[in-house]
Amino acid sequence: MIPLLSKFQPRWRSLPFRPPPAGATVAPKVRLSTAPPEPVIPSKKPIKVELVGGKRYAWCSCGHSRKQPFCDGAHKTRAQGMTPLRFVPEKDSTVWLCGCKHTSSPPYCDGTHKQDFIVSAPLHEHAD
Repeated sequence: MIPLLSKFQPRWRSLPFRPPPAGATVAPKVRLSTAPPEPVIPSKKPIKVELVGGKRYAWCSCGHSRKQPFCDGAHKTRAQGMTPLRFVPEKDSTVWLCGCKHTSSPPYCDGTHKQDFIVSAPLHEHAD
């Protein structure tokens, strides 16, 4: 007697392996890292900036922007996965924005550029 299958009992099927058809393209390799991309170091000093209260700013967090310390969109092609830090100051002020991109209090400088790992690191050079 053949046992009856209920809807709660899965049916297993064995399918033969079929290689891809001739001329099929292979998918490009994907970077599987879950770690966020590291910023490059465009400057080993903070950048003094006059900010206008109520104005929107986008601080470059990747280091690839040619308009440091602000974003020019370079992260879209050179540092995918990174985005600028958008902020609006409450009042007009003169501040020091981080140039090394490793501050603990972005976008403001916290002195991280004085640590050995920044001092000994190479500066990022823009490729023309």
